[in-house]
This record gives sequence, C-alpha cells and structure tokens, in this order.
Amino acid sequence: MTTVLPTAATGASGTATGPEGLLPRFGHVIDGVEVQSASGEVFASIDPYTRKPWAEIALGGQAEADLAVAAARRAFDEGPWPRMTAGARRTVIHRFADLLIEHADELALADTRDMGKPITQSKGNDVPRTALNFRFFADHAALSPAEVLPMDSGHHTYTRFDPAGVVVAIAPWNFPMMLESWKVAPALAWGNTVVLKPAEDTPVSATIMARLALEAGIPPGVFNVVHGYGPESVGSALTEHPDVDRITFTGESGTGKIIARAASANLVPVSLELGGKGANVVFADAEIENAIDWSIKAIFTNAGQVCLAGSRIYVERPLYEEFVDRFVAAANAMTIGDPKDPATQIGPLASGEHYTKVRGYYDTIGESGGSQLSGSLGEGWFIAPTVIATPDSDSVHQREEIFGPIVTISPFDTEEEAVNLVNDSPYGLNAMLFTENLTRAHRVSAALVVGTVWVNCFFIRDLRAPFGGAKASGVGREGGNFSREFFTEPKAVVMQMLPPAPH
Repeated sequence: MTTVLPTAATGASGTATGPEGLLPRFGHVIDGVEVQSASGEVFASIDPYTRKPWAEIALGGQAEADLAVAAARRAFDEGPWPRMTAGARRTVIHRFADLLIEHADELALADTRDMGKPITQSKGNDVPRTALNFRFFADHAALSPAEVLPMDSGHHTYTRFDPAGVVVAIAPWNFPMMLESWKVAPALAWGNTVVLKPAEDTPVSATIMARLALEAGIPPGVFNVVHGYGPESVGSALTEHPDVDRITFTGESGTGKIIARAASANLVPVSLELGGKGANVVFADAEIENAIDWSIKAIFTNAGQVCLAGSRIYVERPLYEEFVDRFVAAANAMTIGDPKDPATQIGPLASGEHYTKVRGYYDTIGESGGSQLSGSLGEGWFIAPTVIATPDSDSVHQREEIFGPIVTISPFDTEEEAVNLVNDSPYGLNAMLFTENLTRAHRVSAALVVGTVWVNCFFIRDLRAPFGGAKASGVGREGGNFSREFFTEPKAVVMQMLPPAPH
C-alpha cells in the first residue's frame, strides 16, 4: 500500500517540507494523490553547485509503475478526459499554463537546484517555453482540421484522430520541465492519459507540475508522475507494461535502443529523440559577428548539456584563424559560477556521474592534438568553456557526444568537403550553416542528413515543424501534425452517400 503525504507538511507553494530540519519531500502523483513509495524508500536530489542533497524524492519501482498505469488506464477507459471536446480540454490546459507562469519562481529554482542550470535560463526560457508548449498543443488540437475525401462512386471518406490511450513519457535531465511538456502537452491535448517518469537527477519540477495540473482541473489519473531509475526500476516497468499504448523518450541513443526492444514485445509505437553531435558550418562569406554569437550559444548554453549543441564547428579556411581568435575570446569572457546568481552564464554540470564522464573527455584533450584553453574550477561540478582547435578527425572529441562545454573547430576548403564532414557522423539530429549566399544555404541544407538545419541562427523553433533526428539520433518526429499522428489513432470512416443501385 502507499502512504499519502500529510497535508500538514505542505507549504504555501505546495512543497512538502517534512518534519522541521529535514529536506523538502516530493512524492509520486498517482490518480490525483501525492504518495510515498510502497517500500518507503527515498532518494536524494543533489544540488550540483553545493554537491549536497537538497530534496528527498520517493523512490518508485514495479508497484508504483503498476499503480500509475492502472490509474491512467481507468482515466482513459472510464473518465471524462478523452470524451471531452478538444475545446474543453484546451480551456483546462490553458488554465494549467497560467498556473505554470504564476509558479515560475518555484519551477525555475527546482530545475536550477536539480541540475545547475543558470536561473536566468530556467526562469527566462524554460518556464515560458513549458507554458507555451501546453498552450500551443491545446490550440493545435482544438483547431486542427481533419480530411474529407469525396469519392466518384457516391461515397466519401473522412478522417478521425482519436486519442491513442495510455502514454508513457520518459524525459531527460538537461531541460527537465520543458522537455517533459513537449511530451505531456500533445498527449493531453489529444485526449490521452499520461504517466511521466522524469530523470532521476531532476525530479522536482515534475511533481510540482503534476500538483498544478490537478489545481487547474485536469482530472485524477490523467497526468501521473512516478520517480525512480531506469533499468530494473520504474523505467523498465513502464516500457515493458502491456497496458501502455505509446512510449515517447528523449535521451541517450543506447537507452533508446533498450526502450525500442522493450516496446516491440507489446508492439507499442515509440517516438525516440536521441543523441546528437551537432555540426556548425561557417562559410567565409558569413557575417562573423552573427556567426560567433550563435556559435557561442549553440555550444555553451546549459554548459553544453544540449542534444542539439553545435559541438563540431567547421570554418572555411580564409576565415578560420580570425574565427578561432574571436570565438575563444568570447568563450573566455563568459561568467561561470553559482547558477542561482542572475549574472551566471555557465553553471556546473548536472551530476557527479556526468561530470566524471565529461572530465574524462577533457583530460584526454592533449592526446587529440588540440589546444586545451580552459580548466575545471569552483566547488561545484564545473568544467569551463573549452576549445579544441584543429583536432584529429578520428578523435573521440570529434566523433562522440560529450554533452559538455567542449567544442572542436576545424578548417575546410570546399563546400563538398564541408557537407562530407557534417555527414561523417553516426548522428543526424541537427546542423547550422552561416553564409550570406542564399543558393548555397538551400543547396547545403538539402545535402545534410539531419532532422533540422538552422541557417544563420540556432534553436529557433516553430512548434508546427517536425522535430527529431536521422541515423542514431532517433526514430520518428514530433511537433504539430507529427505529434498528432503519434499521439492518436488516425481512423478512416467511409460512408455511402447515395442509395444502392437497383439490381
């Protein structure tokens, strides 16, 4: 059985504080109730700046996964949410988005303390984008047209987009609430019920969002949150569950393969947004100030912990030396420190485990033939912006996803060479081009095997556009109608419009 957290332990913001002197507590949210685990086990969320626990999280397992899926199944099979009009759901979801903005300080601080993201990014970007994702998909579902297909034989066909059922959403730790909303918002907007498993390194904002969803009027069982680990824990229990209808996952490519294998046993459709090794091509005719500005953002935002990070920069040789000099100067001018300080641009890496991984790449820079320009610092899990100039083409820094503030910069001589360098990767999530030549921009964009190409910019999104990757970067696309296709069961209805011909 589960134990309900006492309401007396809930502060004004909804945060369970526990007895005096203990860490704030955050439980699972299952069928509209915040609960502890049946086992009573908990785990700590570690602040990567202080390296100390700051919150206590219920540690779930098979029991919690079963309870959450059962609650979502009942809410889908028997509850009002799938049977409401899209317009009625839109009203509730917009109310939810309003509450997210009202609680921006609480949500932003949760992600900043969980994973070290600078507070200006978590509050100035992630909270507004989270609310926007919910608003967009609520509007999209309410306004999206279906098809009517007249037929010459006196029949016509029309399409329906019925909700698929129970959706399992497994989110990463680098943009916790924002990427959770990218999955949960379209699923809810199209009438599904959801079980969300946030990353174990960043659990808190998910519980806060689930509390706010209930306050907004989303019925119990429609949006559930369970905390825990992946293999042999909540993650595997959810992806192997026979009552699940869709699985959406963002994370590392190896984990995506494991999830795809688990889902295949039950023939459950999956959407996988996986790793990347984003390439950034700067041609000699590029507007250099613009290229430097976007290139800095593309690799050092969120301390490089971005699947879309432009971690491989290729610069046409006439511009190469000037670009490197100016890029390094801009990188060294960035402010590194306490992520809760609004002046901080780069905070610590998200966890001790991830720091150890990135530090391993950092410590081998000398072996790659590159230039080590910055070091680790501070008391948190910090690695400063680091540039490897002219690395070996086969070095691990050039080939593998580091997921940290380490970038390579290499020269190239021809457009064909640049295209080959970008495509010579197991990944194909995204790329950037900087050029003032319009025909070249179109030509090169068409030649790159990636899911998104940004020309003279980075991370500008239209939520109607497809988002996903090629090769090891994923399976499927989400966004706009692509999310509609995944989170619904499209159905054709064929009707006879004329009486049958007499025999």
